[in-house]
Amino acid sequence: MENGFLEFVYDFYKSMKAHEIKLVYEGRVTQQITKTFIALAESHMEENAEVSGVQRKVVHVMVECLQNISRYADEYEPGQSRYAGRGIFMVSHTENYWCVTTGNAIFNEKVKELRDMIDQINELNEDELKDLYVKQMREGRMTSRGGAGLGFIDIRRKTKRMLEYYFLPITEKVSFFLFTTFIPRKV
Repeated sequence: MENGFLEFVYDFYKSMKAHEIKLVYEGRVTQQITKTFIALAESHMEENAEVSGVQRKVVHVMVECLQNISRYADEYEPGQSRYAGRGIFMVSHTENYWCVTTGNAIFNEKVKELRDMIDQINELNEDELKDLYVKQMREGRMTSRGGAGLGFIDIRRKTKRMLEYYFLPITEKVSFFLFTTFIPRKV
């Protein structure tokens, strides 16, 4: 092995420790991966005596975020389906918050629709979010991608925080969608 790679691994480890990253994964998200991450996160939270209400919220957000990757992650290049359903997933915490961060490729033609949907969800108050959630449960589609936005609505309702996101251009056809959710550690 080359020393440069070993130094990278050590630097990565130091960065993970500095940012309190407890889980990190890159790859295809499957049901088995989701179950494994839930078990790991629950174990870590129990070891650290995390309040059960906070544990439930963290697990709920993790499931929603992992489902978003598995269902909606696009290919990096058209025709390269080996990248579909893949992404990055990280769980970290600070003294005040748990943080769930995901990232996956998305075709640029879908960026505006996703941005508009998240911005709309961010503009709503608690009562409006509840009404939108009920409406989406009854009527279904909010986007042409088949998603009703229920996961984003539910995350916003559970965390009571704005949804944070960013689109990083990869190519002229694909961007990287980064999504971060903060779950307060105080109930």
